[in-house]
Amino acid sequence: MTSFSYTIKEPMGLHARPAGIMAKRLQNETCSVTVCCGTRTANAKGLFSLMRIAVKCGETVTVNIAGENEAALAAELQLFFSENF
Repeated sequence: MTSFSYTIKEPMGLHARPAGIMAKRLQNETCSVTVCCGTRTANAKGLFSLMRIAVKCGETVTVNIAGENEAALAAELQLFFSENF
């Protein structure tokens, strides 16, 4: 399993538009991807799951990736988070 942490800088937090883009991108991945914030956990492949954890600006999330090509996917997601959240 590969993981990274990221502190949300976007004033709107982890919001629907980029979260939807990420969930759609991950749909065809064989890896499991979870986003954790404190005790709240979401399957990153589901927009509603991501919205349910309600991550706000200033909170730190941990993204866990497990499966084939997890390192490459982790690098891609780190870049996505830095550009969108």
